[in-house]
Amino acid sequence: MFRTALRNVFAHKARLLMTVLAVMLGVAFVSGTLVFTNTISSALEKSSSKGFDQVDVAVTPGWKDGTADKVGKEIKLTDATLKKAQSVPGAASAYGVLSGYAAVADQDGKLVGSGFSTKGGNYWGDKDSRYPLKEGTAPHGKGQVALDAETAKRAGYKIGDQVRMSVDGPVLTPTLTGIFTTDDGNVSAGGSLALFDTPTAQRLFHKPGAYDEIDVRAAAGTTQDQLRAGLDKALGTKNVDTETGQHLADEQAKAISDSMSSMQRLLLGFAGVALFVGIFIIANTFTMLVAQRTKELALMRAVGASRRQVTRSVLVEAFVVGAVAAVTGLAVGIGIGAGMRSLMNGTGAVIPDGPLVISMGTVVSALVVGILITMLAAWLPGRRAAKIPPVAAMNAVHAAPTAKSLILRNTLGSLVSAAGVAAVLVATTMAGDAGQAPMALGAALLVIGVFILTPLLSRPLIAAAAPLLRAFGISGKLARLNSVRNPRRTAATASALMIGLTLITGLTVIAGSVQSAIDKMAADSIKADYVVSMANGSMLSPDVRETLDKTAGTTATSGMSDSPSRIDGTGESLTGVNGKTLGHLVDLPVKDGTFSVGGTRVVVDDKTAKDHRWSAGSDFTVTYADGKKQRLTVAGVYEANEMIRGIMVDSPTLDPHMTDGVSDMQVLVKTSGGASDATKDKLTKALGENPAIKIQDRQDISNEVAQMFTLMLNMLYGLLAMAVIVAVLGVINTLAMSVFERQQEIGMLRAIGIDRKGIKRMVRLESLVISLFGGVLGIGLGVFFGWAAGELIGQTMSTYALVLPWGRMGVFLALAAVVGILAALWPARRAARLNMLTAIKAE
Repeated sequence: MFRTALRNVFAHKARLLMTVLAVMLGVAFVSGTLVFTNTISSALEKSSSKGFDQVDVAVTPGWKDGTADKVGKEIKLTDATLKKAQSVPGAASAYGVLSGYAAVADQDGKLVGSGFSTKGGNYWGDKDSRYPLKEGTAPHGKGQVALDAETAKRAGYKIGDQVRMSVDGPVLTPTLTGIFTTDDGNVSAGGSLALFDTPTAQRLFHKPGAYDEIDVRAAAGTTQDQLRAGLDKALGTKNVDTETGQHLADEQAKAISDSMSSMQRLLLGFAGVALFVGIFIIANTFTMLVAQRTKELALMRAVGASRRQVTRSVLVEAFVVGAVAAVTGLAVGIGIGAGMRSLMNGTGAVIPDGPLVISMGTVVSALVVGILITMLAAWLPGRRAAKIPPVAAMNAVHAAPTAKSLILRNTLGSLVSAAGVAAVLVATTMAGDAGQAPMALGAALLVIGVFILTPLLSRPLIAAAAPLLRAFGISGKLARLNSVRNPRRTAATASALMIGLTLITGLTVIAGSVQSAIDKMAADSIKADYVVSMANGSMLSPDVRETLDKTAGTTATSGMSDSPSRIDGTGESLTGVNGKTLGHLVDLPVKDGTFSVGGTRVVVDDKTAKDHRWSAGSDFTVTYADGKKQRLTVAGVYEANEMIRGIMVDSPTLDPHMTDGVSDMQVLVKTSGGASDATKDKLTKALGENPAIKIQDRQDISNEVAQMFTLMLNMLYGLLAMAVIVAVLGVINTLAMSVFERQQEIGMLRAIGIDRKGIKRMVRLESLVISLFGGVLGIGLGVFFGWAAGELIGQTMSTYALVLPWGRMGVFLALAAVVGILAALWPARRAARLNMLTAIKAE
C-alpha cells in the first residue's frame, strides 16, 4: 500500500502541484514571519543590552509619599546625591544622566530620526566610554552640541556646522563640536541622539540642578547586587529606587520581545488565514483524486485491502505532499524573512546589524504546520475512499451524495450559522471590551456555518446569473450547469475566495466608518482654526503659546497642558486650559450645567463624572502633582470624544502646581482670517519654521488619521493578498481537475460542433461564476461583520456611523471576476486542446 501511495503521488505530479503551492505559501508566510521577528528581536536585544554595559546599578528618584502616580513631592537627584553614590564602597564611578526629546533637522530642514527615538541628553565628559568621540571635542556651554555619527551622516552635518534643532518648541542653532559613536538601541533602530553639557541639558530639559538618573559602575570584585545594596543603604530606599543594569537589560529585552510578539501574532494570524484557505484546496484536490480513482480503490478492496489500508494510502500521499511543501515553504520563508529585513532598512526603518535567526522552533513549526495541515485536509477524503464498496468497481463513477447527507449538512449549517449570528448580535449589546470575545466567536461560527451551507446557497445565487449567461449561448448555459453540477466542489472553491474578501471588506468598512467619525468629530468639537503640537507628541514650551499670542491675526489661543493628580484615592489627569478663550476654541455638547472654566470652577467629561458620581455643582478635593490640595467645583459636564476629554482646569489655577514646569500638549489657535495657506505660513514663520512643530487645521488632522488608516489598510491588503493568491490556486486546481474529469464530455461537445473558442468560453464562464459567487458571499459577510464591529466602536465614539464604501466594494467584486478569468486561462486552454477522439475513448 505504501508503494501504491508513492506511485500515485508521482503519477499525479501536475494535479498535486497546486496543492503543494498552496501549502508552501502558507508555510512560507509562517516561517518567514518567525525568521523576521526572531531576527529583529535578537538584533534589538543585543543592541539595547550594549547600552547597559556601562551601567551596573541605575538610581532613579523616589516620591515623598511613596505613591506611584507621580503625585506629591519628588525626591530630586542632585549633585549631592551623585557625590554620595560615588563614595559608596564598591562604586568605581557614577554619572548623572539627563534625557529628553531633541529633534534634529537636516540641511533641508526635515526632521531626522523617527518620532520618539529623537532623543537628547548630557555628555558625561571627554573620557566617557559610553559615547566615545569619533571627531571633534565634547560640547561645552549652551551654544554647543554633539551628535551621534549616524545622525550627523544622515543630516549632512560636519564639525563646526550650525545644527538646526528643537527641544520643546523654539528653534536652537548650536554649533556641532563633536561626533560620537554609540551602541544605543534607539539610534541603531534609526533614531537620533543629541548631547549637551550637563548645565545646558538641565536647563533645556527643565531639570535645574537635578538628574533623571544616576548610573553607577561597580569596582572590580563587586557584584551588581552588592553595589545595589550599598547604594540603598547610603541613599535610603525611601528617597530613591535602584535597579541593577542586568535587570534593566532584561526588562528592555522583555519589552522588545513583547512588542515583537504582537507583530508576530498579527502576521501569523494572516498566515493562519492563508493556511485555512489552503485546507479547502487540499481537501478539494484529494476529494477529486479519490473520485477519479474510484475503480482503482474499489478493486484494491476487492483483492483484500482493508479500509484502514485505503485510508492510510491516502494519508501517505498527503504526508509526502505536505513534507515537500513544508520543506520548500521553509526555504522560501527564510528568504522572505531576510527580504523583509532588507525592505525595512530600505524604507528608512534602520534595523541593527545581526545574523539571520533560524531557530529550531521555526523549522519544527514549518514542518508540523505543512504536514499536519495537509494530512488533516486529506483525512476526510481518505475516510470516504475507505467506504467505497468493492462492487463500485463495476461502475464508472462513484455515487453522488445522498439526499440524507445533504439534509444533514444543511441542517448543521443552519444551526451553526444561527448560533454565529446570535453570538454577534449579543456581542453588539455588550459594553466595552466584554463584547470582543463573543464577537470573535460569533464571527468564526458564522463563517463556518456559511461554508457548510455554501452548496445550498450556490444553486439560487448561481441561478441568478442565468440571464447574463444566456448572452453567451450554449457556452453560457453549460457553464451554469457545470457550476452547480457538483455543489460541494463549487462551495469549497468559492469559500476560499469568500474568506479573503470577508476580511478585506470588513476591514474596509470599519476603517472608512472610523475615518468618517473622526472627520465629524473634528468638525463638530473644534472651533479653533489650528492645533499646534510637537511632531512626536511631547510637550511644548510655553514660549510657543506666547509667540502665537503675539502673532498678528491671532484672536484667541489656549494651551492644553497635562498634569497628574489624585482624586478620591485614584489617579486622574488634569488638563490646564485658558478659561477665558476656551469657549471660542471648542464646541462640546454640555450634558449638565454650563461650560465655564475659571478659578476653582472646572468642567468634566461625562465618563469621569459618572465614575466619581459627580454632577453640576459637585465639589471634590484634588491633590496636585506637588502634593498640595484644593477644593474644586464642577461647573458643567460635557460629552467627551476621542480628541477632547478629561477634567479641564483654568491654567492660572493649575500651573503653580506643575512640578516639571509649565508646558502644553497642544495649543488651540483662532485667527481673524480663518484657516488658509497664508495664515498657516504666517504661523510657521512666527515659530521659526521649526520642523519639530506641527501646525494642523481640521482637514490636516483628518488627513493624518486617514493616512494612518490607509497605511494600515494597505499593509492588511498586502497580507490578505496571500489568502487571495491561495484562493486563485484553488480555482485553477478545481477547474484543471474538473476538465480532466470531463474529458469524455468535452470530446462529445467538440464532436457535435462546439469549436475550441466555445470550449474555452465555457470553462472561463464557469470560473467567473464560481469566483463571483465567492465574492458576493465574502462582501456580504464583510459588511455584516463591519456593521457588528462598528456597534462596539460606536459605544466609545459618539460620532461613529456605518459608512459603506460602495466604490471599493465594486472594485472587490471586479477583482473577484478578474481572479476567475485569470484562474481559467490554463484550464480553458487545456480543455480546448483535448483531442476529441482520444477524449471520447477516455474512461
